[in-house]
Amino acid sequence: MAFNHIVVVSTILVALLLSNTSVAIESTQYVVGDSSGWTIDYDYIAWAKSKVFRVGDTLVFNYPKGIHNVFKVNGTAFANCIIPPPSEAYTSGHDIIALSAPGKTYFLCGVEEHCSEFNQKLAIYVRAS
Repeated sequence: MAFNHIVVVSTILVALLLSNTSVAIESTQYVVGDSSGWTIDYDYIAWAKSKVFRVGDTLVFNYPKGIHNVFKVNGTAFANCIIPPPSEAYTSGHDIIALSAPGKTYFLCGVEEHCSEFNQKLAIYVRAS
């Protein structure tokens, strides 16, 4: 009889341990710039500093359609405000971009001098999920 109790208790403990180790981390949706949205003269470094971005999270870029756009770029394009071809732009005014790979990820606005003169660009570090 005591053996049966030990088996039952052991089974319950193993089930509890396994259930705790397989908890999935939920993805988070971040609105870039919070209520200010994707705009010029905003401190995106400060905005990103307090956040932990992970693979599977999404970024939402809100802006007036036709006033801004969003490009996902590499580090060189980010540092030098090199604008990719227009066909690569997100332009909906409510762009949702999934973070699909770990590492540094860069975005910028390709409208006129928004990147170079008004610092409308975002660099984040994405962690593995």
